[in-house]
Amino acid sequence: MKKNVVLIGMPGAGKSTIGVILAKMLGKDFIDADLVIQKEEGRLLREIIEQEGPDGFLEVENRVNAGLTPERAVIATGGSVVYGKKAMEHLSEIGVVVYLRLSYEAVNRRLRDIRGRGVVLRDGQTLKDLYEERVSLYEKYAEVTVEEDGLTVEETLEKTLQALKMLIE
Repeated sequence: MKKNVVLIGMPGAGKSTIGVILAKMLGKDFIDADLVIQKEEGRLLREIIEQEGPDGFLEVENRVNAGLTPERAVIATGGSVVYGKKAMEHLSEIGVVVYLRLSYEAVNRRLRDIRGRGVVLRDGQTLKDLYEERVSLYEKYAEVTVEEDGLTVEETLEKTLQALKMLIE
């Protein structure tokens, strides 16, 4: 049994929204990994991406996530965390990794200002390209997958809680 829950998925999947409520319901702390990165770096995500480039940002994200050591928490990761092998191996060891899965169409509807959100897009890369590139990584690391399409926040929470029932303490 693991004491932490790690949420992964595309930007707009609701990792932070679900994470805060899930933490309250489970009596755990809530950690937004993107905010930890910003605090440690003293810069916004988009500033890190602008200054260090996509690969530089991924290195920072990998290092910060690999260094998280919560006792009993729900961790909402950034959508690109799955590019960091060291971070994902660490997060898998300390928590149950839950993939909040949304279809491309739903992600596209939810995202307005993708670059303003600090999303790592390479030159010429579209949201569709990014989605297709990441799905297999999310599936690779997920211990639990929650299909979100057509669900409200409450329904997603209920489905997540059901899936976690036997896996966390």
